[in-house]
Amino acid sequence: MIRHPHFETMSRSELEKLQLERLKKTVAYVYERVPFYRSGMQKLGVNPEDIRTLSDVARLPFTSKLDFRDNYPFGLACVPQDEIVRVHSSSGTTGKPVIAPYTQKDVEVWAELVARSLVCAGMTREDILQNAYGYGLFTGGLGLHYGAERLGATVVPASTGNTKRQLMLIQDLGTTAISCTPSYALILHETAQEMGIDLHQSKLRLGILGAEPWSENMRIDIEDKLGITALSIYGLTEIVGPGVSMECPHKTGLHIWEDNFLVEIIDPATGQVLPYGEQGELIITTIDKEAQPVLRFRTKDITSLNIETCECGRTMARMARIAGRSDDMIRVRGVSVFPSQIESVLLTVEGVEAQYMIVVDRQNAFASDELEVWVEVSEDIFSDEMTQMVALQGKLQRELDSVLGIKARIKLVEPRKLARTEGKAKRVVDRSELPQL
Repeated sequence: MIRHPHFETMSRSELEKLQLERLKKTVAYVYERVPFYRSGMQKLGVNPEDIRTLSDVARLPFTSKLDFRDNYPFGLACVPQDEIVRVHSSSGTTGKPVIAPYTQKDVEVWAELVARSLVCAGMTREDILQNAYGYGLFTGGLGLHYGAERLGATVVPASTGNTKRQLMLIQDLGTTAISCTPSYALILHETAQEMGIDLHQSKLRLGILGAEPWSENMRIDIEDKLGITALSIYGLTEIVGPGVSMECPHKTGLHIWEDNFLVEIIDPATGQVLPYGEQGELIITTIDKEAQPVLRFRTKDITSLNIETCECGRTMARMARIAGRSDDMIRVRGVSVFPSQIESVLLTVEGVEAQYMIVVDRQNAFASDELEVWVEVSEDIFSDEMTQMVALQGKLQRELDSVLGIKARIKLVEPRKLARTEGKAKRVVDRSELPQL
């Protein structure tokens, strides 16, 4: 089912005409109202009237997370405070948080984008969505909540945590869809096992999963353990929150709602725009926002774009699963790897679980010759003979070396010993932060 056929199945020429019209308006709008953008464009010798084609977006300045923090709280806003009806923000764990203001129109458009995303995933008004994203300043909770309500589905605002209660609600309310992080989906499975609950016997059929990178092998693991179809949703606080893009059941990339977002892929080192199909850093420009439009935001997310029509009939560009973040990249003996790549290798080996931790020395994180991976093993392997543990350790080391071209020390850990989190999983840790196991 397609929620808005007029937009979602537009021809490329129609879509690009709409995008250019909205891009021109957005550039003129921020040039007039935001000193940061006016100054940045003037430094590059660019005026709003210079934007004549979509490719001219490459002439505009980039926006980074640091720019949001330097202009905290409302230095990038285009509207006065009395027109702002909602404020969200990032966690701010590494300094000032990113502030995201919304006008009433922005809130309504956001709800519609999330509703569109949920329909893309296969949800209908007959579904019961249990929303296990955090409510509050984080965009995930209220973003999914308002979108599901706009669709007409029943929403269970469970928020994060209290996993036993989550499982009770799934059983008692007949929950059909769950929205949470991929790592929390696995925590649900573990807790269900401890409680003697078989989620395959519940009505749960769909997972709307996001907020952290995850591999295809983790998807397979989640689907097998929970008995659901697990699909990716993508968004960023700086842009709108969840609802920038969404996978459909064909699982061939996340459909980007290009009538609202103009996307590019660049070489993260040079800033050079790359052609469709090549992997690089995703850049997003909002083209239908009032409170805080954003020009060429550097997401640091590594992906690629595909503009071929999907089997579902949608014509908008699809982004490949996020390979990782450019600032999460680890270099080992000259080889660049992302945590999700290591995860994808680990989960091909029988006897290991989807809980792992990558240990680095932060002072040498980008030029390290040493890498250590801690990974939990299954109950059967842990309780078996030591020879099996040694054999498994050797196999994991060989697989990482063969598939990724890196040599890593493997530390096998007993089940449920690595830290769990109800929010975004932390996969890469400094050696000084290691837990005592």
